[in-house]
Formats: sequence, structure tokens, C-alpha cells
Amino acid sequence: MTDEFSVESVYAELLGRAPENKMEPRLAPLHRAMDILGEPNKAFPIIHVTGTNGKTSTARMIEAGLRAHGLSTGRYTSPHLSKVTERISIDGAPVPDETFVRIWDEIRPYLAIVDSELEAEGQPRLTYFECLTILGFAVFADQPVNVAVIEVGLGGITDATNVGDGQVFVVTPISLDHTDLLGDTTEEIAREKAGIIKPGGFLVSAAQPRDAAQVLLEKAKETNVPFRFEGVEFGVEARTVAVGGQMVTIQGIAGRYEDLLVPLHGAHQAENAAVAIAALEAFFGAEKALDAGLVQEAFASVTSPGRLEVVRTAPTIIVDAAHNPEGIRVSAEAIHEAFSFTKLVVVVGILREKDAEEILRQLKESLGDLATEYCFTQSNSPRAVPAEDLAELAVELGFGEDNIHVAEKLDDALEWAVERAEANDDLAGGVLVTGSITLVAEARILLGKADA
Repeated sequence: MTDEFSVESVYAELLGRAPENKMEPRLAPLHRAMDILGEPNKAFPIIHVTGTNGKTSTARMIEAGLRAHGLSTGRYTSPHLSKVTERISIDGAPVPDETFVRIWDEIRPYLAIVDSELEAEGQPRLTYFECLTILGFAVFADQPVNVAVIEVGLGGITDATNVGDGQVFVVTPISLDHTDLLGDTTEEIAREKAGIIKPGGFLVSAAQPRDAAQVLLEKAKETNVPFRFEGVEFGVEARTVAVGGQMVTIQGIAGRYEDLLVPLHGAHQAENAAVAIAALEAFFGAEKALDAGLVQEAFASVTSPGRLEVVRTAPTIIVDAAHNPEGIRVSAEAIHEAFSFTKLVVVVGILREKDAEEILRQLKESLGDLATEYCFTQSNSPRAVPAEDLAELAVELGFGEDNIHVAEKLDDALEWAVERAEANDDLAGGVLVTGSITLVAEARILLGKADA
């Protein structure tokens, strides 16, 4: 049996459990699993990352900084784009297939114990995300890594990852998303996310809506945790667009870092970089500046697949995993700033649990006249809104029927969009694929970007 097949068979086994969007708001089974497995959650220091947008990009930047300092790293992020092993990375690369399968085989009997105890209590057995999280901790403990950067799956307080205690708590920008599960206001959502803040750590937060900042501040004071906020104690001092990204100067919490090349587009990525630097300073004691050369080296190497990623040129095709209104807004800003398109053809697919109306409204408003034509499509996810329904909603929102095309299959949608972009006489037409991570994942594979 090949390793590839082994990973696939483990993945099939995981998919047989309650799916990712059915996360259980509970932590007791995770603590029970950790106890049985010999507490892998306490085997290494943790930088714990929560927030609404920018978690994965920020986690990747923090990881690059740790590696530049010679530390061995584990990074746990979600969801994956092409292969489940991307979620559990060792030293910047997906966990080897062999390790993934071996550790799963080792922990499977222990998970069966927890499952049977849960079933005896009339509770659902461990979910897909809970099992993956336990596997991630077990892989990192087996390595062992010097430090793990762990991204929350959803919320914070009862998220499976909260079985680990962070040394640094990182909160990226909070906005409205998963409102059915986390609350209808940024204050309520912040309350969930503040659940990762515990005594003995250090809070680093991006600039936040006032109500969310207040919640984080109160939680930090209540737990006696030192805190630093972007825009108050640290932040982006200057930035200019550069080839393939931007040059950024950042005032950290302990030092100032001039002219860093960040090979990612948009003001939001510069802000993610500032948060990542502050998190690194906090991890190393928050007293002295990081080595500027190491920071330069770390940031120059950063990638963030599926985040305003150019996957093809002539015409330029950008894939972007924005899947809530605020994510769409900052991505649109970055496109206006970093690309000189005269026309943009937008391919959109959205999942049912998202606010499709607000996402479309934001697309129309923030891309404006640049986006001349829209193609509505759907990913293979059973949670995808039918393409036809999206098109109807777009017409209601005033997109204009002449500017709308429907293609249920993504490959047809891409073919149509490329044709329309190429119809531009000045050769400055582009294609944007956005609206859901599942859509972006499929587009990357179709366009030959299988690795992430």
C-alpha cells in the first residue's frame, strides 16, 4: 500500500466523522484524549492564533520568523487547499505522509477509548476536527518541535485547539463571520475568541473594532496577561508597493524594522506582518528587538497560498480565499493597489453558511467599475450555494443581467472568464476567483498548483 493511499485512507476515515462545520462546543473529550496520550499538548510552547481574517497568513509569517531563529516548528492551520497533510506542517512543510499515517495508527486505539466513553454518556464521538487536532498535537510531540504555531478552527473558548495553553495569544482582525455559531456582533465574537487568553501568556492583537478591543482588554486584565495592540504599541509605519509585494517598515513592541520585503499584496498583509513581528518579540521575551537580518530573511521567504495568489499570467489569474464581507473588502483594496488591470472578470462561488448577500454587495461596491463581468459557479462541496441561486441574488442586488454568466462547473467558469479577460484589446484584463476556500482550492488544482 503506497503512502499516498495510506494518507487517503486515513482521510477517508476522518471524513466518516462529524464534519468540520459541525464542531462540538466542548473541550472535555480533548483533555481526556491528551491525558491518555501522555499530554502531548504540554510538550512544547505554543503561539495560539485566533481572529476572523488573516489567521493563516499571520501563522505562516510567525513560523517563518521562528525558523529564521533556528527553531524547529510545528504549524497547525485549517482548512487545507489540496491535501490534508498541509494542516500539520513541520518546519514549514506538510508533515511527511509516513509520519501522518504512523502517528494516526499509534493514536487510533486511544481515540477509540474516548469515543466509547462519549457514546456511553450519550454524546457524539470525536469529530473530524477534534481528531485532526489531537493528531496535530501528537505529531508535534513526536518530532519533537521547539515551538508550535496553532490556529484556532472556530471561535476560541471551546475550540479543540484550546486544549493547548499558549505562551503568546495572537488575535487577528475580528469581523462578522460564522454569526450563527459565534454571535451577531463583533463584541460577542470577541468574547468567544478571548477564550484562548489564559494566565501566564502574552496577548498581541491586531487593530480591532472598539467593542472587540474592549473585550480583549478586559480578558487580559482579568487573567493578568500583558497586552499589546496594533495602532497603540506597534504597527505599520510605512509601506510602498514593490515588485511581487511590498516594502514595509514596522514599529514593533521592542524594535523598529525598516524596509522589509513582504512578498504578499495589500495593506492587510502588512498589518499581518506587524502582528507577526510583535508576536515573535513577545515569544522571545518582549524586551529586546529581533535581529533585523533574521527578520528580513524570514519575511522574504513567506508565501500564503490562496491569498491573492497569482496562479497564472497572460491573462493574470488571481485566486483569493476571502469568504466574508470584510475579507472581500481588503482583498479588493489590494487588487486596486497592486495590479494595473483595466478590466477584471470575477468568478464567484459561496458556501451556504456564509452571508452571500453581503459578500456580493461588498464585491460590487469595492471592485466597482473594474469588475465588468461576473461568472457565478459552485465548488464540489455539498455546502455550495447553487450557481443559479447566486446569479439570481446578484440580479436582485443590481449587478445587471448582461454582466452575469452562470457555469455550474468550475472548469467551464474558468474557461469562460479567461476568454472574456482576453477579449480586452489592451491585454490588461485579469481574472479573480473568490468567495470560498473550497472554490479556491479547486481552482488551484485545475490551474496546476497542487502544492500548498
